[in-house]
Amino acid sequence: MPIAAFFRIARAVSIALPVLSLGSFRAGAAELIPFRVGMAAPANTVLAIWMAQAAGFYQAQGLQVSIVPMVGGSDSGPALKSGRIQLMHIGMSSVVRANTSGLGDLRCIGSLANIIRSTMFTAPNVKTAAQLKGGIVGISSVGSESDSTTTLALQRLGLRRQDVVIKEIGVDRLAYVRDGRVAATTLGEPERSEAFAEGLNPIFDFYAQHIPWLYSGLTVDHEYLKDHRDILVRFLKATIDGNYLAYTDEKRGKDVLTKELGIRDPKILDISYSNFKSATPLNAEIDRAGAENILATAAPANASRNLDDYIDTSLTDGLRAEGFFDAMQKKYGVK
Repeated sequence: MPIAAFFRIARAVSIALPVLSLGSFRAGAAELIPFRVGMAAPANTVLAIWMAQAAGFYQAQGLQVSIVPMVGGSDSGPALKSGRIQLMHIGMSSVVRANTSGLGDLRCIGSLANIIRSTMFTAPNVKTAAQLKGGIVGISSVGSESDSTTTLALQRLGLRRQDVVIKEIGVDRLAYVRDGRVAATTLGEPERSEAFAEGLNPIFDFYAQHIPWLYSGLTVDHEYLKDHRDILVRFLKATIDGNYLAYTDEKRGKDVLTKELGIRDPKILDISYSNFKSATPLNAEIDRAGAENILATAAPANASRNLDDYIDTSLTDGLRAEGFFDAMQKKYGVK
């Protein structure tokens, strides 16, 4: 074969190969199942999901996971029912509200926090519970964990909701309490650590008391759960894998927190990571005691008292039975 002809063929092949490779990549990507996760508030309770995404665990399970910012837990029912998202990162308080108000039929299938991981702080001019009377207490949205835990904090402080003015102010609440636009609000990490660093008054510290609460649930529409159990099992496996990786690899865990939450202060980063590590259920299993506390504290009078109307542990029960949790412990050297 003439040399010129050889180089013409070689050049044609060299051009074709990247095209074939690109086509194969696109075909592989197209096979991934889209799975959208709603997130009302960026916080360290989302670390397992962020880590699983960064490490490629969702893709390994055949899922293309994307995170959809949401205003708050109040619109989770319609968003899940319509299929705009497939899963919402919210606590059981929002599930109770949706199910009792006709906004949805939801179930928590897992948990990334089984205790309340927040603290109620007051404005600089408010030092006592008595000074809260008549003041504005900020929450993210009605029916959210910030709403229901506010009820609990007021009870523990000897107050009722009627003694204050509850106002929805969204997820970025530190500035509101710092400059006195609200008399008090609850804050989770990393804003909780920032408030401590700024010297704000922690009038009620939930986290220090380790109060059982289904605080950060993995929540889905009940019909979706019935029809897509396999997809949800894949999601749970990847998320739990991400949990273990974040728990055992401090550097990678902190790198992800820094990237996703924009934490720059090393002390706040240390506290946020420590908070995650000490209070996260590695296997994403729901503590029924925390769910019962929500029903006892925050559920309206017409709400069902049957936990099965709000939670479904069958998927995590199945993962435990098949030995998945044991495999994770062995993989990461965790006992």
